[in-house]
Amino acid sequence: MIADYVEALKLRIGVFIGMAAVLGYVATLREAPAWAALALLFVTVLAASAGSGALNHYLDRDLDRRMRRTARRPLACGRIRHPGRVVALGLGLIGMAVAVATWALHPLVALHVFLGAFTYVVVYTIWLKRRSWLNVVVGGLAGSFAVLGGGSLARPELCLPPVLFAAVLFFWSPTHFWSLGIAYADEYVGARIPMLPAVKGAASTARSVLLHTGALLVTAALPFALGLLGGIYLAVTALGSAYLLARNVHLLASPGDRRRALQSFHASNLWLLLVFIGVVADALARWP
Repeated sequence: MIADYVEALKLRIGVFIGMAAVLGYVATLREAPAWAALALLFVTVLAASAGSGALNHYLDRDLDRRMRRTARRPLACGRIRHPGRVVALGLGLIGMAVAVATWALHPLVALHVFLGAFTYVVVYTIWLKRRSWLNVVVGGLAGSFAVLGGGSLARPELCLPPVLFAAVLFFWSPTHFWSLGIAYADEYVGARIPMLPAVKGAASTARSVLLHTGALLVTAALPFALGLLGGIYLAVTALGSAYLLARNVHLLASPGDRRRALQSFHASNLWLLLVFIGVVADALARWP
């Protein structure tokens, strides 16, 4: 039973969102970090993301039953017999995260934590997922708010580094989720979810993936071009960017190939991990 509740939290996504907040903090800071505050930032954002994931499982349980990929989720298949407990868990985690961020970090961090959860649960899950192929485009702002939250902990003001990396997360989300959507397009069609591949087909989606990849790579290069980060960041990010671009060009050549779509999906995960590593490594070299 505990494992089922843990699965409902979508912790793997939560770890990526927590890393996005850390990225925003590290990229913005110009001195050695307050490690306790950084750890609390990660845990707080992870908790808010986990709570949002639980609410997403509850709200999407009918859709999840229609897709082979998600039919075995604990709420969809009935392993959790009291869905209301998942709702309570989700709301509790989000409320706790916002309260801790307000009290122990900074009110601006709390605001961005709340906006990230609101975007994922209300804007993406409730409003857009069943209505528009723009769902993952707008829903990607959840990750952007995590970056801005991390940046506001380092400098509680509007500044360039977190804004740039928030834009990076915004362009990354369609590249990531549309590749997965191509791989499972038949299931999205069957579930009547207007993911872009289900609406416009694999070829059009592959072109959109490549277009967003171009915008993503240009945006990711700006921190180096503007002198905000150095050569370590550029080298690590360039390596990931070359691989991601190659995978997505490969996908465009055969957009109906499920294996290539999954390769693009995994390449986007690797790219984001390398960007995180590049930012952290560059910062470690820069800090006294």
